Order: sequence, then C-alpha cells, then structure tokens
Amino acid sequence: MNQSILVTKRDGSKETINLDKIHRVITWAAEGLENVSVSQVELRSHIQFYDGIKTADIHETIIRAAADLISQDSPDYQYMAARLAIFHLRKKAYNQFTPPKLYDHVKRMVESGRYDKHLLADYSEQDFIEMDGFIDHWRDMTFSYAAVKQLEGKYLVQNRVTGQIYESAQFLYILVAACLFANYPKHHRLDYVKRFYDAISTFKISLPTPIMAGVRTPTRQFSSCVLIECDDSLDSINATASSIVKYVSQRAGIGINAGRLRALGSPIRGGEAFHTGCIPFYKYFQTAVKSCSQGGVRGGAATVFYPLWHLEVESLLVLRNNRGIEENRVRHLDYGVQINKLMYQRLIKNEQITLFSPSDVPGLYEAFFADQDEFERLYVQYENDISIRKREVKAIELFSLLMQERASTGRIYIQNVDHCNTHSPFNPLVAPVRQSNLCMEIALPTKPLYNINDENGEIALCTLSAFNLGAIENLSDLESLADLAVRALDSLLDYQDYPIPAARNSSLNRRTLGIGVINYAYYLAKNGVRYSDGSANGLTHRTFEAIQYYLLKASNKLAKEQGACPLFKETRYAEGILPIDNYKKEVDGLTREPLHLDWEALRQSIKTHGLRNSTLSALMPSETSSQISNATNGIEPPRGYVSVKASKDGILRQVVPEYENLKGFYELLWQMPNNTGYLQLVGIMQKFVDQSISANTNYDPTKFANDKVPMKQLLADLLTAYKYGLKTIYYHNTRDGADDNQSDISTPTDDGCEGGACKI
Repeated sequence: MNQSILVTKRDGSKETINLDKIHRVITWAAEGLENVSVSQVELRSHIQFYDGIKTADIHETIIRAAADLISQDSPDYQYMAARLAIFHLRKKAYNQFTPPKLYDHVKRMVESGRYDKHLLADYSEQDFIEMDGFIDHWRDMTFSYAAVKQLEGKYLVQNRVTGQIYESAQFLYILVAACLFANYPKHHRLDYVKRFYDAISTFKISLPTPIMAGVRTPTRQFSSCVLIECDDSLDSINATASSIVKYVSQRAGIGINAGRLRALGSPIRGGEAFHTGCIPFYKYFQTAVKSCSQGGVRGGAATVFYPLWHLEVESLLVLRNNRGIEENRVRHLDYGVQINKLMYQRLIKNEQITLFSPSDVPGLYEAFFADQDEFERLYVQYENDISIRKREVKAIELFSLLMQERASTGRIYIQNVDHCNTHSPFNPLVAPVRQSNLCMEIALPTKPLYNINDENGEIALCTLSAFNLGAIENLSDLESLADLAVRALDSLLDYQDYPIPAARNSSLNRRTLGIGVINYAYYLAKNGVRYSDGSANGLTHRTFEAIQYYLLKASNKLAKEQGACPLFKETRYAEGILPIDNYKKEVDGLTREPLHLDWEALRQSIKTHGLRNSTLSALMPSETSSQISNATNGIEPPRGYVSVKASKDGILRQVVPEYENLKGFYELLWQMPNNTGYLQLVGIMQKFVDQSISANTNYDPTKFANDKVPMKQLLADLLTAYKYGLKTIYYHNTRDGADDNQSDISTPTDDGCEGGACKI
C-alpha cells in the first residue's frame, strides 16, 4: 500500500495516510469476535483508498468492507461493522469517540432547539449527573450493523437536510426514559428511569419508531396507529380527509373505516341527484394520505375498510390491481374487507350473498359489529324485502374474487368483525369495534367526526411497544417488564400532544395500549420447538398467558395508584370478563396446557379497582425495531438465516440470533409445509391478546400442481383462521423463487406499515 497517499482531514488540512491508525481501529473492532479477519477488511478497504480521500470516507470504506463480509458462516462481521459504524457516528456527533457528559449534552441540545426544554425544567443538574451514572455507553457495542444503520437513518436526532447527527444511542435511551417518567414523584422517579433505561438499552423492551425518534424532541406525537371512521356525509368525509393529513404529517399510519359510504347510484338530497359511489371518495382519501412526506422519505400509508356485503364490493375488491383504467382504480391504498359468521356460512353452504348499500338498510351496518344475531335477523329481512335495492352473488364467486385479489396484490386484508367484538375488551353494545389499523393489529372503538374540532367523534390512537422474547430467562421476568412498559406507555398518553380533540378525548378516556412481542422465531428455536408441527403450542399458550396476565396486573396496580381510565365502564373488564372467558373454544383442541396463573384473584381485583388502560396487548409486525434489537420480526418465521434489507444506505445483512448454535432448530418460512400450524399458534395467542394480531399467510406455488396455489387452499386457510378466532389477517406473501437464504427484500413492507411507523 502506497504510504504517500494524502488524506483530507475534517478541518480541510492534508496529511499522509496513517495505516497504523487504521489497523488499530479495525483490530479494536474485531476484539473478542469469532471468524473475523482484520487483514481481509484492510485488504478490501485499501484498494478503495485514493489520493485526497477524506477521513470520513476512509471510515465509511472500512465499515462497508466489514459489512460486505457478513454471512451465515461469519455472522460476527455484523458486530465488527457495527463497532466501526459506532466509532464513526460518535466522531460525527461529538468530534471524539468518548461521549460528553449528559448534562452538557442536554443543555447544548435544548439551547439549539433539538431537545424539548422541559428536560432542563423537570430535572436538575444533579439529576443529570446521577443519570449519567446509569448510562453504559459500551452497550452500543452490542448492536448489529443493521441496527446501527437503522438508528442512524431513523432514530437519532439529526439534521435530515445536511445529515449531521447530534447524539448516540445511549443518550437516546436514557432521555426517552427521563421524559416518560418526568412526572413521577421525585423520591423514586430516577429509580424508574434507571430500570426503564436498562430494559430498553439491553433490548428487553422494544420501542416503536415514533417513540424512539420523537420522545426528547419538541415534536410530541408518538402514537403509531390512528383509526379514523367516516360517516356517509360530505362534512364527515371532509373531516376525515383533514384528520388524515394532520396525522400523516406526524408519521402515523392510518386506518380509515369507509364502510358507511352509500353505493353508486344511491339517491341523494331526496332524489335530486345520484350518488357517485365510494371510488371518488377513496381517491380523495388517497390524495390526503399521500399529501405529506414522512420525514422526507415517503408519503403516508393507509388501509381502508368496507364490508363484504357492500353493493359496490366487486368494484372495490379490484381497486389495487394492475388491470383497469385510472378512473376505476385506487392503487395507493390498502384495503381491509370485513366479514362475519353469516358470510362464511353462506360460503360453506354454497349459498348466495346479498349485497346492499348501507344507506338503504337501516340498522344493518350498526348490527354488523354490535350484535350478530340482530345482524342476521335484519339481513334476512332485507333480503326478503322486494322494495330494497340489492344484488345477489354466489358466495363462492365473491370469496374467490376476494382471495384472487388478495393473492395477486398481497395487500387485501381480512377483518373478522364478529371476533373483533365477541372476543373484545369492549362491550360492543356501547363501544363496538368497527375497524382495524394500517397493519391489522389494532381493534378499538371509533366514532365518525363531522368537523376537525368535533368533540363527539372518536379517533382511536394506539401506543405500541414489545417484549423481546429472546431476552427473557423465565416467564416470571415478564412481571417487572410489564410494569415498566405499562407505566412508560401510560405516561406517554399524558405527555404527548393531540392535534385533534377527537383523538385526545379517546386516548385520555380509554388509555389504550398495545404491547406485543419480537423475536418469537428465536424463542421457538431456543426452546427446540417448531411452528408447523404443534410442538410450540404448549409453550405459546404458557407464554401468552403470562404476557396478558402480567400486563393486566400492571394496569390494575396503576389503577390503584392513579385511578381507572374514565371509560373503564365501557369495557367487559368492568364486568369481570377477561380474554380467557370468551375466546373461540376450538383453540382448546390445540393444546391441553392449563392456565398457570391466579386469574380469579386478578378478576376480583380488576372488578374492585379497575384498569388504567382499556386494552393492553396487540401483536404488531415490528419490522424496524426487531432490527434494532437484532431480533427476528414479531411472530414471523425468518425467510432465511441471513435477512437482507434494502435501505438508503445499501444492503443491510442481518444473521438470525445464535445462528451457529441453533441453525438446526430454526424453522424457516418456506420450510413450513403449509399455513395450518402457524394459524393455530396465532389462534392460541389470540386467546389471550385483547386487541388483534398482525398475522400473514404465505404460499410457495412450487408445492402445488402446475406451480399454482389452488383457490380451494386459499379458502381453506381463511376458514382455518376464522375457526381458531383470528380477528385479522395481514399480508398474503408468495414465494418468488429468489435465494431465500440471502434474501428478505420481498414482501411489500416498505410502503405499507413502515411508511406509517406502526412497525415498531
């Protein structure tokens, strides 16, 4: 290597390249790691050096050289590359490797307007000195390379125009903890700050994108999911569009319930004109969703919900497909089709489904969610009423069209509205659940609003977080983690701002949380059980029982201290009804695992003292935060031992946890023979989870005759999901034949949930 190469330093001066210095940094990054070669990284770097290269470019060249070597045979390069990236990041943020004192850092960041000024108002210099003692900056060295790049790209406070970064990860973690517990009594709040900091910085609790990126900054909107319901009037349609714009601009993912909109050709203003139908209004919502960029990266994302029995359903089902003209397609929204038992029965019995405009059948739309018996009574009554406009289609044809569009786009989702209400924390007669969210894991009550300041409307927000199943030793560990997660997210509800009154009222009255899991695939592999053969059923039952039990216990404890949520009386919990009381009993055929915890004592305590939060659990996709924790996504099986994510920084490779010890125990996605075992596990989880679960169906065409997945199989899986009580189904993934071991770039995640930050 030519020693005479000159490098350009940060201040613009030039000096001869110092290869010894570079060697020392690479050697430091390799310390204690297995199967990594310092000389190989040096060799790959050196051939890219040139005269006049900037010191920053040298760093980036070395980082890329190490990152390019990440493979399942040499997984530790992901830690070597991460250490080099952390070294570079700190140099950029602080002009040195060692971070400054916490108090000095916060003072400078508040003065520059990058941190919220309440930090200096709520905490003294002495408090910050104490918090500085809690910080372990060496925890930065436990990140994988993909995690560092995600932190850099999305979470760390920065100037997104110039790319200047102002903080490193441990400051992020300690300050999130400080913000969330700022209002706790002074004599023990630092204890909570320390415990919460430890839990999030060691990846035991995973936080969503809006919290990681936003808490500590002056922007105070941290809910991942926003659910907006639209009524069948222009005032409500306009209020819905305005609400969408407000929340998309603040990085939230949107669920829009448009099921009340009357069908094409319906009379309006007493027959003065014909209604233009749903499609023009869906286009209006699409424009609202795409009107604001999210952090300069992409437009927002939304899922629109409508019932299977809507008169326009055949036109609505094809809105995403590539055929048709622009006028009759709305391709940049996702869609959730709402189904109930009666619709499935018509399919099974090979009967007809009758389609109506909701405006022509009084009471039917409300009963669809609130009362299944009443829905069936009205539905049959309206079918027999010759004065009502309607159309009959064969159930098999309608369901086949639904599944065909789901298969071809991957993005037509399913909401079983009866399960969302019969197995719900809410009493459907007073607080029916009429929609889900962008990623199909939230199930909360909503009410339409008629102007942006309508106090009687209800926009549901959900604040998310997750337990890292790979980081817990015993299920009893969940008790203290649940207490921390519930306290932190509950205080976030009071800490954040609400741009719309209907969202503030709903959030502060219902105080809904959605705490899920990440790293489930690793958890199964570590315990030597599989998705597909029933061996994980007992473990899953025990685990999710513990999760829901300890979450309820934590919320009950908080209610004793701070009072139950104001609308606690609208929950079934107020009547002493728990998730273990109203699940689909078919789940009992999947495992003989008994209940292990004292639910009866908990039931009595909830009836006596209430709950601080109307909901506590939801299982979300968690695409990004799984990477931060070096964990497998949510509850999903990995596609390969090495996942490859496309990002603006290039390709990010991440190896599954403990690959070298557990490679024989992981069950990869396309090794699973079918969806049955996975759907049964989701049914077991749903027994305990009080909201819903972002669950996918996956198909490998090569396993079927003529490389074509038969409609019969798609419908069978849909019925299996319904049988075991699934409330929602998210993506339909089709194997594309790529080399899965090195590829995870498929599935339409990027402009879906990730666009709306509900991936936690």
